[in-house]
Amino acid sequence: MNAKALFLALLAVMFATPTTFQAQQTETFDLLIRGGLVIDGTGKRGVKTDIGIRGERIVFLGNAAGKSATATIDAAGLVVAPGFIDVHSHSEIAIANPAQRWNEGVIRQGVTTVVGGADGSLAPQQIRQLIAAYEKNGIGTNVAFYVGHNAIRREVVGRDHRLAKPEELEKMKSLVLGGMQLGAVGLSTGLMYEPGMWSDTDEVVELAKVVKPFGGTYDSHVRDPVQRFVESDQECIDVGRRAGIPAKIAHEKTVGLQNSGKNKVIIKMINDARRRGQDVVTDQYPYDGAAVATLTGIVVVPPELSRESGFELKAALRDSAKRNAIKQTSENGINGGFAWLKATGYGAMRITSSKDFPNLIGKYLSQLADERKMDKFDLVCDLLLSATHPVGITLGAIKEEDVRELLIQKWNMVASDGGYADGKVNTQPHPRSTGTFTRVLGHYVRDVKLLSLEEAVRKMSSFPAEHLAIPERGRIANGMFADISIFDPKTIRDRSTWDEPGLMSEGVIHVVVNGQFVMRDGKMTGQAPGRFLPKKKQ
Repeated sequence: MNAKALFLALLAVMFATPTTFQAQQTETFDLLIRGGLVIDGTGKRGVKTDIGIRGERIVFLGNAAGKSATATIDAAGLVVAPGFIDVHSHSEIAIANPAQRWNEGVIRQGVTTVVGGADGSLAPQQIRQLIAAYEKNGIGTNVAFYVGHNAIRREVVGRDHRLAKPEELEKMKSLVLGGMQLGAVGLSTGLMYEPGMWSDTDEVVELAKVVKPFGGTYDSHVRDPVQRFVESDQECIDVGRRAGIPAKIAHEKTVGLQNSGKNKVIIKMINDARRRGQDVVTDQYPYDGAAVATLTGIVVVPPELSRESGFELKAALRDSAKRNAIKQTSENGINGGFAWLKATGYGAMRITSSKDFPNLIGKYLSQLADERKMDKFDLVCDLLLSATHPVGITLGAIKEEDVRELLIQKWNMVASDGGYADGKVNTQPHPRSTGTFTRVLGHYVRDVKLLSLEEAVRKMSSFPAEHLAIPERGRIANGMFADISIFDPKTIRDRSTWDEPGLMSEGVIHVVVNGQFVMRDGKMTGQAPGRFLPKKKQ
């Protein structure tokens, strides 16, 4: 190029209009999502706009006319939301298996992050092993962890039915510290279960204090959620207050006929604590029943009977002396230990499925015993002896009005308490594993109109991210990690039922984790870009 031509070219650049200059500098993205209704996770009204993603991050929000991308999604007619955060999941161990690493059951609900270690289940060494497996194999969802009281107590105190000794408490505190140094988001307890049930409140408070310097939280499967419902929730609030950290009552629910309507007491209790300046929240799965089992699953056989040669349960139940012994352990636990009938009782157990007795579906065991004017355990035995197929029950029945009253509370977030599921394997046979988030969006938002779409998304995204201080997730905004769920608000729904808990959800079309498609056009891509999310240091 001669000098004159070069001079003219420079002039053209200097005096080019902004439009001309921008056209010459066309912005490109790795992924462009066009024309969707963007609900950003904060509760604000959704707006139609475009989203540009480069690498792992959202880098553009606005009108992307004239911009290009390596991949483009036409999201017209769809909702574009932050990837949902399941703050109480039991899928974290299963996805360490390379064959299950994609966590398909939750991806199909639009979930991009799960929080494992709930109910006090993980000690630091287990967390280290899981992180190593994720880094080696890849995972479909991000994972964060609680460090767990039950696992730590089992490691230090064993299964002894006693309080911890001072030196044991110090060892447990050291292990909690180790978990927080690994990046745990806080301490979880499962006080209804062994060995956590043998601790007292003071022990839990001392352990919870360890997480305070890290900005951690306290999450509790409370001690006696049926027989001492209000007192157990109060204990969780007290632990948070005494330790000076946020407290979350896990999978809150009003279980059993005796507790129906007591939601109002709990709601007032939490509102009062929050007015005093304490950070108290809950999470909930949107179902009218808790854990599921069969009638056989609530029977606890004394060890001396089960060791008998040729022991067979039905034969033992026909023997009056053996039946009475089985009744004692089923209702009281072995040596005072855990038993479902002790924990929840006949008034909390409702029949959910039965090929032999379809007319009994929906009945509580206590109601049936009263109607037949017979002993409650004898009723269980009669059903077991006369049934040729398993009789399914929920171990914690909840009234629908109580489910709805809690779901609308501003301080209540959505969580599954679900296990791993992929349509073939379901490690926790409850419909919540495959349907929690889509049930809220389909049934309670679209069909029942109990919640606005924006509020439901907030409960699933920014709210849990803020509570757990999970950095740069839970919102659609410039600079945030690109964890995104794109779904059809007209078709999104849960399909799982008590009889078929493994049926996968419908209506989630695309799922992006850390900028990569894990699901596209309703099909799993085979990509596993999830990662362990350590607690953001304070």
